[in-house]
Amino acid sequence: MAESKPTISFHDFTSCEGCQLQVLNCEDELLDILGAVDIVEFREAIDDKADSYDVAFIEGAFTRESDRKRLETIRSKAGIVVALGACACTGGLNVLKNFRGLEKSMKTVYGDSADWYETSQALPVEAAIKVDYKVHGCPIPRQEFLEVVTSLLAGRTPRIPDHPVCVECKLRENECLYHKSQYCMGPLARAGCDAWCPSYGGRCYACRGLISDPNNQAAFDVLEEFGLTIDDVLTEFRLFNGVYDVSQPPTEARVEKQ
Repeated sequence: MAESKPTISFHDFTSCEGCQLQVLNCEDELLDILGAVDIVEFREAIDDKADSYDVAFIEGAFTRESDRKRLETIRSKAGIVVALGACACTGGLNVLKNFRGLEKSMKTVYGDSADWYETSQALPVEAAIKVDYKVHGCPIPRQEFLEVVTSLLAGRTPRIPDHPVCVECKLRENECLYHKSQYCMGPLARAGCDAWCPSYGGRCYACRGLISDPNNQAAFDVLEEFGLTIDDVLTEFRLFNGVYDVSQPPTEARVEKQ
């Protein structure tokens, strides 16, 4: 009797679902993956549902208390849970509403119909359930998704970078954006994107989150050297990492960095 393949599922919460589209963009590599696994749930591609799965990929932030039960159900059905993308890993852009105020955010988006919809603080998935691994980024790099899948199939721990984006900028021989009088999150941001944004004229906003043990003093030294203050950079820091914002009083939104 043929041995059954490992089963994989994809689930979406508050997000644009761009990270799941990145999975579909794997194209030829995805065909190889399909030869080794069975995808049993994936709203972007199939209508099927499953009662259990070996690996569950979750995209999107936890932004409604009513979603907690669904997250807990996914956790109970899955052997391994992987947070997929910035929204699932750090709350992503959704966390900005926590600073703006929930009521004000709802009024801005829904106007007089705001009371029709449920909302709560935007949080990463791990605020509700245990997460085993993370695929960072907005959107995720395809190569990192493939690394996680192939590693889990091989029974080894995925190799996820935990060094600053500055390292990748230097490898690509990019001119430091600070030398162009621009602010950049590179000294604290988790690498693994091949310095996408700085390499193509943008700034690093740390969409992949922060490294586990950032050299905070070195970061402060950089700001001082180029005449910037914490207030100058706080807004950009919050763009993807507001859940870690040390300028705010401790709340349920505080989640340990992974």
